[in-house]
Amino acid sequence: MQSEEHLLVDEQLITVKDPETGNEADTVLTDIEVPAKPRCLDDEYEMVYHKPKTMVDVSMHYCPGCAHSQFHKLIMEAVEELGIQEQTIGVAPVGCAVFAYDYMDIDMSEAAHGRATATATGIKRLMPDKYVFTYQGDGDLAAIGTAETIHTINRGENIAIFFMNNAVYGMTSGQMAPTSLVGMKTTTSPIGRNVADYGYPIKVSELIAQLPGAFYVTRQAMHNPTAVRKAKKAILNAFKYQKLHKGTCFIEVIGNCPSNWKMTPVEANKFIDESMVKTFPLGDIKLPSTEDLKLLEQEK
Repeated sequence: MQSEEHLLVDEQLITVKDPETGNEADTVLTDIEVPAKPRCLDDEYEMVYHKPKTMVDVSMHYCPGCAHSQFHKLIMEAVEELGIQEQTIGVAPVGCAVFAYDYMDIDMSEAAHGRATATATGIKRLMPDKYVFTYQGDGDLAAIGTAETIHTINRGENIAIFFMNNAVYGMTSGQMAPTSLVGMKTTTSPIGRNVADYGYPIKVSELIAQLPGAFYVTRQAMHNPTAVRKAKKAILNAFKYQKLHKGTCFIEVIGNCPSNWKMTPVEANKFIDESMVKTFPLGDIKLPSTEDLKLLEQEK
Protein backbone atom coordinates (compact mmCIF):
# COMPACT_ATOMS: atom_id res chain seq x y z
CA MET A 1 0.00 0.00 0.00
CA GLN A 2 1.35 3.43 -0.95
CA SER A 3 1.48 6.10 1.77
CA GLU A 4 1.76 9.89 1.29
CA GLU A 5 5.41 9.82 2.28
CA HIS A 6 6.46 6.77 0.28
CA LEU A 7 6.33 5.58 -3.30
CA LEU A 8 5.63 1.95 -4.20
CA VAL A 9 8.24 0.37 -6.43
CA ASP A 10 6.69 -2.54 -8.34
CA GLU A 11 9.84 -4.59 -8.69
CA GLN A 12 13.60 -4.46 -8.27
CA LEU A 13 16.23 -6.87 -9.56
CA ILE A 14 18.86 -7.83 -7.00
CA THR A 15 21.54 -10.51 -6.67
CA VAL A 16 21.35 -12.85 -3.68
CA LYS A 17 23.78 -15.49 -2.43
CA ASP A 18 22.62 -18.95 -1.29
CA PRO A 19 24.08 -19.39 2.24
CA GLU A 20 24.33 -23.19 1.82
CA THR A 21 25.80 -23.54 -1.68
CA GLY A 22 27.42 -20.13 -2.06
CA ASN A 23 25.88 -19.78 -5.53
CA GLU A 24 24.62 -16.38 -6.65
CA ALA A 25 21.38 -15.82 -8.53
CA ASP A 26 19.26 -12.90 -9.66
CA THR A 27 15.88 -12.50 -8.05
CA VAL A 28 13.09 -9.94 -8.19
CA LEU A 29 11.72 -8.15 -5.14
CA THR A 30 8.27 -6.64 -5.38
CA ASP A 31 6.19 -4.14 -3.43
CA ILE A 32 9.18 -2.17 -2.09
CA GLU A 33 8.46 1.15 -0.40
CA VAL A 34 11.04 3.96 -0.73
CA PRO A 35 10.86 7.56 0.52
CA ALA A 36 9.00 9.85 -1.89
CA LYS A 37 11.57 12.60 -1.27
CA PRO A 38 14.86 12.86 0.61
CA ARG A 39 14.39 13.48 4.30
CA CYS A 40 16.78 16.41 4.11
CA LEU A 41 14.11 18.28 2.14
CA ASP A 42 11.39 17.83 4.76
CA ASP A 43 10.06 20.98 6.39
CA GLU A 44 11.48 19.89 9.74
CA TYR A 45 15.03 20.57 8.47
CA GLU A 46 16.62 24.01 8.26
CA MET A 47 19.27 24.98 5.71
CA VAL A 48 22.42 25.97 7.62
CA TYR A 49 24.84 26.30 4.70
CA HIS A 50 24.87 26.43 0.93
CA LYS A 51 27.50 27.22 -1.64
CA PRO A 52 27.10 30.90 -2.56
CA LYS A 53 25.18 31.43 -5.78
CA THR A 54 27.77 34.04 -6.68
CA MET A 55 30.31 31.22 -7.20
CA VAL A 56 30.40 29.38 -10.52
CA ASP A 57 29.74 25.67 -9.95
CA VAL A 58 32.99 24.32 -11.38
CA SER A 59 36.10 22.64 -9.99
CA MET A 60 38.96 24.97 -9.15
CA HIS A 61 42.51 24.67 -10.46
CA TYR A 62 44.13 25.46 -7.11
CA CYS A 63 46.31 22.94 -5.30
CA PRO A 64 44.64 20.85 -2.57
CA GLY A 65 44.40 22.85 0.64
CA CYS A 66 45.24 26.18 -1.03
CA ALA A 67 43.82 29.22 0.75
CA HIS A 68 42.89 30.98 -2.50
CA SER A 69 39.74 28.91 -2.96
CA GLN A 70 38.60 29.73 0.56
CA PHE A 71 39.34 33.43 0.09
CA HIS A 72 37.32 33.42 -3.15
CA LYS A 73 34.38 31.86 -1.37
CA LEU A 74 34.43 34.34 1.50
CA ILE A 75 34.38 37.28 -0.90
CA MET A 76 31.52 35.82 -2.88
CA GLU A 77 29.58 34.96 0.28
CA ALA A 78 29.85 38.62 1.26
CA VAL A 79 28.66 39.76 -2.17
CA GLU A 80 25.68 37.41 -1.96
CA GLU A 81 24.73 38.41 1.58
CA LEU A 82 24.88 42.11 0.72
CA GLY A 83 22.84 41.54 -2.45
CA ILE A 84 25.33 43.41 -4.66
CA GLN A 85 26.17 40.78 -7.29
CA GLU A 86 25.00 42.97 -10.18
CA GLN A 87 26.82 46.03 -8.81
CA THR A 88 30.20 44.40 -8.11
CA ILE A 89 33.27 44.43 -10.36
CA GLY A 90 36.47 42.56 -9.54
CA VAL A 91 39.98 42.99 -10.94
CA ALA A 92 42.50 40.14 -10.99
CA PRO A 93 46.11 40.52 -12.19
CA VAL A 94 48.80 37.92 -12.92
CA GLY A 95 49.30 35.28 -10.22
CA CYS A 96 47.67 32.13 -8.89
CA ALA A 97 44.30 33.90 -8.92
CA VAL A 98 44.58 35.05 -12.52
CA PHE A 99 41.63 32.78 -13.35
CA ALA A 100 39.40 34.19 -10.59
CA TYR A 101 36.88 35.18 -13.27
CA ASP A 102 36.24 31.47 -13.87
CA TYR A 103 34.95 31.11 -10.31
CA MET A 104 33.42 34.44 -9.30
CA ASP A 105 30.06 34.96 -10.99
CA ILE A 106 30.37 38.73 -11.24
CA ASP A 107 31.80 41.19 -13.74
CA MET A 108 35.58 40.83 -13.79
CA SER A 109 38.51 42.53 -15.50
CA GLU A 110 42.06 41.32 -16.00
CA ALA A 111 45.02 43.60 -15.32
CA ALA A 112 48.70 43.54 -16.19
CA HIS A 113 51.04 42.21 -13.50
CA GLY A 114 50.98 44.60 -10.54
CA ARG A 115 48.55 47.05 -12.16
CA ALA A 116 45.27 45.86 -10.65
CA THR A 117 44.73 48.93 -8.47
CA ALA A 118 45.38 51.22 -11.45
CA THR A 119 42.77 49.34 -13.48
CA ALA A 120 40.35 49.40 -10.56
CA THR A 121 40.86 53.16 -10.25
CA GLY A 122 39.70 53.69 -13.81
CA ILE A 123 36.68 51.43 -13.39
CA LYS A 124 35.60 53.09 -10.15
CA ARG A 125 35.99 56.61 -11.49
CA LEU A 126 33.90 55.78 -14.54
CA MET A 127 31.26 53.93 -12.47
CA PRO A 128 31.39 55.40 -8.95
CA ASP A 129 28.18 53.64 -7.93
CA LYS A 130 29.73 50.18 -8.40
CA TYR A 131 31.50 48.10 -5.75
CA VAL A 132 35.02 47.62 -7.10
CA PHE A 133 37.73 45.40 -5.65
CA THR A 134 41.10 43.96 -6.59
CA TYR A 135 42.31 40.49 -5.67
CA GLN A 136 46.12 40.32 -5.48
CA GLY A 137 48.92 38.15 -4.15
CA ASP A 138 52.04 39.30 -2.34
CA GLY A 139 54.30 38.95 -5.37
CA ASP A 140 51.94 41.08 -7.45
CA LEU A 141 50.97 43.73 -4.90
CA ALA A 142 54.13 44.02 -2.84
CA ALA A 143 56.75 43.69 -5.60
CA ILE A 144 55.96 44.64 -9.20
CA GLY A 145 52.82 46.48 -8.07
CA THR A 146 54.27 48.40 -5.13
CA ALA A 147 54.14 51.82 -6.84
CA GLU A 148 50.58 51.41 -8.12
CA THR A 149 49.37 50.12 -4.75
CA ILE A 150 50.90 52.93 -2.69
CA HIS A 151 49.76 55.72 -4.99
CA THR A 152 46.25 54.30 -5.36
CA ILE A 153 45.83 54.24 -1.59
CA ASN A 154 47.52 57.61 -1.13
CA ARG A 155 44.91 59.10 -3.48
CA GLY A 156 42.21 57.47 -1.38
CA GLU A 157 40.59 55.67 -4.31
CA ASN A 158 37.24 54.33 -3.16
CA ILE A 159 37.94 50.63 -3.80
CA ALA A 160 38.62 47.52 -1.75
CA ILE A 161 41.95 45.70 -2.04
CA PHE A 162 41.95 42.02 -1.05
CA PHE A 163 45.54 40.96 -0.51
CA MET A 164 46.56 37.30 -0.17
CA ASN A 165 49.83 36.98 1.73
CA ASN A 166 51.22 33.44 1.53
CA ALA A 167 54.86 34.56 1.67
CA VAL A 168 55.85 33.05 -1.66
CA TYR A 169 55.46 33.36 -5.43
CA GLY A 170 52.99 30.50 -5.82
CA MET A 171 52.30 30.40 -9.56
CA THR A 172 55.93 30.40 -10.71
CA SER A 173 57.18 27.53 -8.52
CA GLY A 174 57.83 29.11 -5.15
CA GLN A 175 60.38 31.90 -5.40
CA MET A 176 61.07 34.22 -2.47
CA ALA A 177 58.49 36.99 -2.16
CA PRO A 178 58.77 40.38 -0.44
CA THR A 179 56.81 38.84 2.44
CA SER A 180 58.84 35.61 2.80
CA LEU A 181 59.87 35.11 6.41
CA VAL A 182 63.45 35.41 7.63
CA GLY A 183 64.98 31.94 7.29
CA MET A 184 62.22 30.74 4.97
CA LYS A 185 63.48 28.39 2.25
CA THR A 186 62.30 29.04 -1.30
CA THR A 187 63.57 28.15 -4.76
CA THR A 188 65.52 31.43 -4.86
CA SER A 189 66.62 31.28 -1.22
CA PRO A 190 67.36 27.56 -0.85
CA ILE A 191 69.28 27.99 2.42
CA GLY A 192 66.71 30.40 3.79
CA ARG A 193 66.07 34.13 3.54
CA ASN A 194 68.84 36.06 5.27
CA VAL A 195 68.55 39.72 6.13
CA ALA A 196 72.05 40.64 4.94
CA ASP A 197 71.28 39.61 1.36
CA TYR A 198 67.51 40.01 1.04
CA GLY A 199 66.36 42.38 3.74
CA TYR A 200 63.31 41.96 5.95
CA PRO A 201 59.77 40.82 5.09
CA ILE A 202 57.65 43.82 4.13
CA LYS A 203 54.72 44.45 6.46
CA VAL A 204 52.45 45.90 3.81
CA SER A 205 49.45 46.66 6.01
CA GLU A 206 51.49 48.65 8.54
CA LEU A 207 53.16 50.50 5.66
CA ILE A 208 50.04 51.60 3.82
CA ALA A 209 48.13 52.37 7.04
CA GLN A 210 50.31 55.50 7.33
CA LEU A 211 48.83 56.89 4.11
CA PRO A 212 46.02 59.44 4.57
CA GLY A 213 43.94 57.82 1.83
CA ALA A 214 43.73 54.50 3.69
CA PHE A 215 40.32 54.32 5.34
CA TYR A 216 40.24 50.78 6.72
CA VAL A 217 43.25 48.48 7.08
CA THR A 218 43.19 45.05 8.68
CA ARG A 219 45.13 41.80 8.64
CA GLN A 220 43.29 38.52 9.11
CA ALA A 221 43.97 34.82 8.41
CA MET A 222 42.18 31.62 7.40
CA HIS A 223 43.96 28.85 9.31
CA ASN A 224 41.13 28.00 11.71
CA PRO A 225 37.34 28.56 11.96
CA THR A 226 37.62 31.58 14.25
CA ALA A 227 40.06 33.28 11.90
CA VAL A 228 37.80 32.56 8.92
CA ARG A 229 34.85 34.27 10.62
CA LYS A 230 36.94 37.34 11.39
CA ALA A 231 38.23 37.45 7.80
CA LYS A 232 34.70 37.34 6.43
CA LYS A 233 33.61 40.17 8.73
CA ALA A 234 36.50 42.28 7.44
CA ILE A 235 35.49 41.53 3.84
CA LEU A 236 31.91 42.56 4.56
CA ASN A 237 33.16 45.80 6.10
CA ALA A 238 35.30 46.57 3.06
CA PHE A 239 32.24 46.45 0.80
CA LYS A 240 30.01 48.38 3.20
CA TYR A 241 32.54 51.17 3.68
CA GLN A 242 32.61 51.89 -0.06
CA LYS A 243 29.23 53.57 0.43
CA LEU A 244 30.94 56.33 2.41
CA HIS A 245 33.38 57.36 -0.35
CA LYS A 246 36.02 57.98 2.31
CA GLY A 247 39.04 56.14 0.90
CA THR A 248 40.61 52.75 0.28
CA CYS A 249 39.84 49.61 2.26
CA PHE A 250 42.79 47.20 2.50
CA ILE A 251 42.19 43.62 3.65
CA GLU A 252 45.30 41.49 4.05
CA VAL A 253 44.70 37.79 4.62
CA ILE A 254 47.42 35.38 5.71
CA GLY A 255 46.94 32.21 3.69
CA ASN A 256 48.84 28.99 3.17
CA CYS A 257 50.66 27.56 0.16
CA PRO A 258 51.08 23.85 0.94
CA SER A 259 52.67 22.97 -2.41
CA ASN A 260 55.46 25.54 -2.28
CA TRP A 261 55.88 25.36 1.48
CA LYS A 262 56.42 21.59 1.02
CA MET A 263 53.82 20.82 3.67
CA THR A 264 50.47 19.13 3.99
CA PRO A 265 47.51 21.53 4.35
CA VAL A 266 47.31 20.71 8.07
CA GLU A 267 51.02 21.41 8.53
CA ALA A 268 50.71 24.63 6.54
CA ASN A 269 47.88 25.91 8.74
CA LYS A 270 49.94 25.07 11.81
CA PHE A 271 52.87 26.99 10.29
CA ILE A 272 50.65 30.07 10.00
CA ASP A 273 49.79 29.85 13.68
CA GLU A 274 53.35 29.17 14.85
CA SER A 275 55.38 31.35 12.48
CA MET A 276 53.50 33.61 10.07
CA VAL A 277 51.43 35.52 12.61
CA LYS A 278 54.53 36.27 14.69
CA THR A 279 55.90 38.33 11.81
CA PHE A 280 52.50 39.49 10.60
CA PRO A 281 50.31 40.08 13.70
CA LEU A 282 46.58 39.73 13.13
CA GLY A 283 44.03 42.42 13.84
CA ASP A 284 42.75 45.84 12.80
CA ILE A 285 45.47 48.37 12.03
CA LYS A 286 43.41 51.38 10.96
CA LEU A 287 39.70 51.79 11.68
CA PRO A 288 37.04 54.27 10.57
CA SER A 289 36.18 56.99 13.04
CA THR A 290 33.03 56.89 15.16
CA GLU A 291 31.59 59.71 13.06
CA ASP A 292 32.15 57.73 9.87
CA LEU A 293 30.43 54.68 11.31
CA LYS A 294 27.45 56.83 12.27
CA LEU A 295 27.24 57.98 8.65
CA LEU A 296 27.20 54.35 7.55
CA GLU A 297 24.27 53.65 9.87
CA GLN A 298 22.40 56.57 8.31
CA GLU A 299 23.00 55.08 4.86
CA LYS A 300 21.04 51.93 5.77
